[in-house]
Amino acid sequence: MELIKHGHAGVTLEHEGRRLVIDPGGLTPEDVFTGAGAVLITHEHFDHFSGERLAAALAADPALQVWTNAAVARAFDGDPARVHVIGAGDAFTANGFEVRAYGQWHAELYPDIPRVANVGFLVDGTVFHPGDALTVPDVPVRTLLVPIHGPWSRVADLIDWVREVEPEQTLAIHDGALNPVGLAMLGGFLGAQGPAPTGVPYTHLTPGERHTLP
Repeated sequence: MELIKHGHAGVTLEHEGRRLVIDPGGLTPEDVFTGAGAVLITHEHFDHFSGERLAAALAADPALQVWTNAAVARAFDGDPARVHVIGAGDAFTANGFEVRAYGQWHAELYPDIPRVANVGFLVDGTVFHPGDALTVPDVPVRTLLVPIHGPWSRVADLIDWVREVEPEQTLAIHDGALNPVGLAMLGGFLGAQGPAPTGVPYTHLTPGERHTLP
């Protein structure tokens, strides 16, 4: 399986000619849906979900299907036969990929700010995209996608989360607001040899870059 990094939090998983897109929000390129058979959306925030783009993609490709939570499904006018509402604990097949959903809520931004629903996705028992939450799956994870920067995140929490999940490798996502200095700083903290080492190899991909998953 190969992972293609898009802008910010969006990725494509590709295996044997099949494509699955996760979180193609407003910071991903407009051609992100090209060749995709299925789309997974973790939550409703604009950097993970664009209702206008998703509706256009569904109209352009009658075979395209979407899996997401109820809040996202209500946010745009999608065909219920093609927009599947799922939640924590659900398992399903999306374009030949076996997917399991984990988690219920977005990480807390501030006590006064209401939390939105958020669901993470474990794909083929291999790669976990958490959305904007530090959910710990109840099964081993080989590749953990780490949201390295956001208004809700702390480096200490990310290190603890990686240590708890114990993946074989981590790949950075949710990095669209970082300049090269910030990327280097967080890479230094989150790598296997950081000052509070996770013991796990860490990779940051640039938009459009591919990475072969173990």
